[in-house]
Amino acid sequence: MRKIYYLSLFVTNILLAQNAEHAYKKVDEGIELHDAGKYDEALSKYNEALILDKDNSFALYEKAMTLEALKRYDEAVETSKYILKLYPNDDNKTVYVTYGNALDHMGKPDLALKIYDEGLKKHPSYYHLYFNKGITLATSRKNEEAIKAFQASTKLNPNHPGSFNALAVLSSSNRIASILASSRYLILDNKSTRAKGNLDAIISLMNKGVSKQGDNSISLTIDENTLNKVNKKRKSENDFATADVVLSMSAALDFDEKNKNKTDIEKFAEKFKSICGALDETKKNQQGYFWEFLAPYFIEMKNRNLIEPFSNIIFLSANNGHATEYSSLNPDKIDEFYLWSKNYDWK
Repeated sequence: MRKIYYLSLFVTNILLAQNAEHAYKKVDEGIELHDAGKYDEALSKYNEALILDKDNSFALYEKAMTLEALKRYDEAVETSKYILKLYPNDDNKTVYVTYGNALDHMGKPDLALKIYDEGLKKHPSYYHLYFNKGITLATSRKNEEAIKAFQASTKLNPNHPGSFNALAVLSSSNRIASILASSRYLILDNKSTRAKGNLDAIISLMNKGVSKQGDNSISLTIDENTLNKVNKKRKSENDFATADVVLSMSAALDFDEKNKNKTDIEKFAEKFKSICGALDETKKNQQGYFWEFLAPYFIEMKNRNLIEPFSNIIFLSANNGHATEYSSLNPDKIDEFYLWSKNYDWK
């Protein structure tokens, strides 16, 4: 009798193992369909997997994400809850992202923020939770809190373009900070449709307050608050007043007769070099995320004479002919820039 029991148990275990294997294959098929935007078909595959292997964690994780993509937010929330109840000790950080996103889309931002914070308690080094928390805060018009969330995201993952893009938008009132954030974004992404908008934003900020009049004179307007900050001994966080004034003076030189034949990239590079030079000269005792985290990157870029390839790289976002030609003729300089950037020691 005992032999029959053990044989039956052995056969059952084999069948369970086979079902689990088939279930994982179904999930892999579902992921391919999801990535192709075929969400309904993907969902069917996950459900087939769960018939083969009830409560398969892999299938449940993917199902929750696909439900969220299908805008079936109620179901995404319930599936996420079920996963966290069933597998509380798993590496379930992506579940918290899906859970929070679904709640946010349902118009429940306060609950979404609660879920993101719960996830961060368990997974404090997962940048995506900070990023999505930042989006919810920004849409709730809590901009200062959103900025801090995006800053945390970039510190955890300095290669996440979305976080830098969000910082550039939310920091637009501080033009040097916004330029630095947009520039880092364009280093990471100079090909998407969003990239061209970031370049346009940088150029617009650089030329703010500078124009040519009908009599060929140059009009230069510098904000009074900025001028007052330059002379203050006690600096506030992320105070770029000096660099701001230097940029305005540099932008005015675009209209100088000796610069009339320079390309847009060359003019940009000169202005950006002036920003980095001002940052280098005034960095002592400065405080704030942009000074402490982003400014050193661009200062080192200048000191390594990499502003030229950088400028051409980001102008590729506008399909600029000069940038395309430069990249074709100077692949070694482009490679040198990317190698430096890849190996930069973020602190």
